[in-house]
Amino acid sequence: MKKVGIVMGSDSDLPVIQKATGILDELGVAYEVHVYSAHRTPLEARDFAVTAREKGFGVLIAAAGMAAHLAGAVAANTTLPVIGIPCKGPVLEGLDALLSTVQMPSGIPVATVGVNGGANAALLAAQILAVEDEALASRLAAKRASDAAAVLEKDAGIAARL
Repeated sequence: MKKVGIVMGSDSDLPVIQKATGILDELGVAYEVHVYSAHRTPLEARDFAVTAREKGFGVLIAAAGMAAHLAGAVAANTTLPVIGIPCKGPVLEGLDALLSTVQMPSGIPVATVGVNGGANAALLAAQILAVEDEALASRLAAKRASDAAAVLEKDAGIAARL
């Protein structure tokens, strides 16, 4: 199975990334995590993207806040799918990062999840990999069923209380 490459612009993004790695662990999807900045370590970020396919990655996740150019910088250097996670920062509650991540020029797409959306980024990455992996597709279906059952259990609990 292909693995997921995860890069964050700063170690302050780690709590968001841990939401993603928790989901990937639950689904049995291999991953690697790195800290590369689009601005402070542009050569390392570029090298990560350029060599990702040959290193066995099937999809990349890039998390960054504020200017949030990391996902775009990664996407510009690979044809693998890139999922951007805009991270909440000290200014504008992450809206700046969301707009920077989602507004990519034509020809360099970045799939973008919501602000601090690490869990959804991991689920989307797993769904992309599951196109060619039936076992992973089955694990995703089981997770969906489990999540639905948990909601219905809460519904029954509320109905019993009220």
